[in-house]
Amino acid sequence: MMIEFLLGVCLVGAAVVFLAPDRYSARLSFLISLLPIIGSVYMYATFDGVGNALLEGATLAFETRVKWLSVGPYDLFYHVGLDGVSMPLIVLTTVLTSLAIVSAWTPINERKSQFYGLMLMMEASLIGVFAALDFFVWFIFWEAVLIPMYFLIGVWGGPRRKYAAMKFFVYTNVASLVMFVGFFVLVFGLGGSVQTLGLPEIAQTITGSDTAVQSVAGLAPSTVKTVAFFLMFAGFAVKVPVVPVHTWLPDAHVEAPTPVSVILAGVLLKMGTYALLRFNFTLLPEVAQQYAIVLVLFAVVSVIYGALLALAQQDLKRIVAYSSVSSMGYVILGLVAFTLYGIGGATFQMISHGLISGLLFLCVGVIYNTTHTRMVGDMSGLADRMPITTGALVAGSFAYMGLPLMSGFMGEFFVFVGSFGASFPFAPVFTGIAMFGIVIVAGYYLFAMQRTLFGSFNVETDYEITRAPTHDVIPLFVLLTLIIVLGSAPDVIFQMIEGAVRPMTELTQGQQADAQPVLDTLKLIGGGVL
Repeated sequence: MMIEFLLGVCLVGAAVVFLAPDRYSARLSFLISLLPIIGSVYMYATFDGVGNALLEGATLAFETRVKWLSVGPYDLFYHVGLDGVSMPLIVLTTVLTSLAIVSAWTPINERKSQFYGLMLMMEASLIGVFAALDFFVWFIFWEAVLIPMYFLIGVWGGPRRKYAAMKFFVYTNVASLVMFVGFFVLVFGLGGSVQTLGLPEIAQTITGSDTAVQSVAGLAPSTVKTVAFFLMFAGFAVKVPVVPVHTWLPDAHVEAPTPVSVILAGVLLKMGTYALLRFNFTLLPEVAQQYAIVLVLFAVVSVIYGALLALAQQDLKRIVAYSSVSSMGYVILGLVAFTLYGIGGATFQMISHGLISGLLFLCVGVIYNTTHTRMVGDMSGLADRMPITTGALVAGSFAYMGLPLMSGFMGEFFVFVGSFGASFPFAPVFTGIAMFGIVIVAGYYLFAMQRTLFGSFNVETDYEITRAPTHDVIPLFVLLTLIIVLGSAPDVIFQMIEGAVRPMTELTQGQQADAQPVLDTLKLIGGGVL
C-alpha cells in the first residue's frame, strides 16, 4: 500500500493546503511534501522488484491489483506497481517537488494556498503516471497532469502566460488524443485474445506470439502494428518534446514561474520518454527496430537542432529550455539502440537530466529574484555578488557538458556506448553526430556564463544585488550533491534499471549488439583509463 500512501498524502495534502490561509500554506505544503520523500526513499531502500513490469517473469514491488469496473468486453483494474525503471522516477518526482516548493517561497506572493495545493496535486498525478499498469488508470493520471500545470502557468506565469498555458494545453491534449487512438488500434488488433486493458497482459500477449495482432479495418497485421506504433510515437513525442513538435516548451518555460519550470523540465518531460519506453519499445519492439533509422533521425535532429537553438538565445531560461530538447534527443537515441546500455542509459539520462535541469532552472530563478532580469546582455560580474549561486550554476553547466564524476557524463556515456554498439545501420555514424552536440552545449553554456557571471560587475536594474536567501540556496546544494553521487556511483540506480531493461533487450535480436566489445575498445584507446 505504499504507492497508495504517496498518492493519498499528496491528494489529501493538496486539499488541506487549498483550505489553509496563505500565510501558512508555503511551510505547510513543504512539510506535507516531506512525507512522500520519506515514503519513496523507504520504497527505494526496500525495493525487491525483479524484471520488467510489463513482461513475463516480473515480480513487481509494492503491487496492488483490484478489479474496478467493466467496459464492454474489457475488465478495468486499479493496478499499480514498480520495477527498476519506475522506482527511480518516483523518487525523482518526490524530491524535485519538495525542492520546487521551497524555491517558490521567494517569488510566489499571491494566491499561495492555490499554488502550493496545485503543486501537490501535480505530484500525485506524476506518481500515478509512473506507477499505473492499467491503461485506463494510467490515462487518467496522464491527463490529470494537464490541469494543475495549465493553471500554474496561466495564473502565476509571466506577461504571456495565457498564451503559453493555452499552447501547452492544446499541444499536449491533441497529442494525447493521437496516442489514445494509436493504443486502441493495437488493442482492437488483439481481438478477443485480451479482456483487459492491463499493460502487462497486453504486452505479454503481443510479445508471446507473432500472430497475436490481427487485421483491423482491412489493414494487414503488420500495418496495424506500424500504424499503432507511429500514432503512439507522435503523441508521446509532443510530451518529450521531439523536434519539430517542441515549440510549446520554450514558451511554457519562459512564462512559467521557476518552481513550475523545475517540475516541467525535471519530471513532466520524462512522462514522454517513459511512455515511449513502456508502450512503443516494450509493446512493439520489432517495429521500433524496423524503423530504427527514422527514429534515430528524430533523435539526432533533436540533439543538434535543440543545441543550436539554445546557442542563439539571450534569455537564460530559453537556453536551459532548448538544452532540454537536446538532452531528450539522447534519451531517444538510447531507446532506439535497443541494447542494455542504450535503454539503461536512456533511463539513467532521464534521472540525470531531471536533476541537472532542475538545478539550472533553480539557479536562473535565484538570479532573476535578485536582478529581475534573465537576459544575458543585461548583466555581468555576478560571481562576486552571488558566489554560491554562481558556483552552483557553473557546476550545473559542467554537468550538462558531461564533466566526469557528474551524472550528465555517466548518462551520455551509457547512451553512447549502447548506441555505438547497436544493430541499426550506420549506428557509429549517428552516434558520432549526436556526440557533437556536447561541443555545442559547451559553447552556449560557456558563452552564457562568461557574459553573466564574470568580468566587471554591471546589471541594468535598479534593484540591489545581494546574496540569495538560505531557503533559495539549500535546494541547489541538494541537487548538486545528488548529481555528484550519481556521477561517482552510477550503480546506485543503474543496477536497478538494468534489471528492468535486460528483459526488453531479449525480446528481439537487439541483444546481439552487446556493448562489451565497445567498452573493451574504449578501454584500449584510453590506455585502460576507463
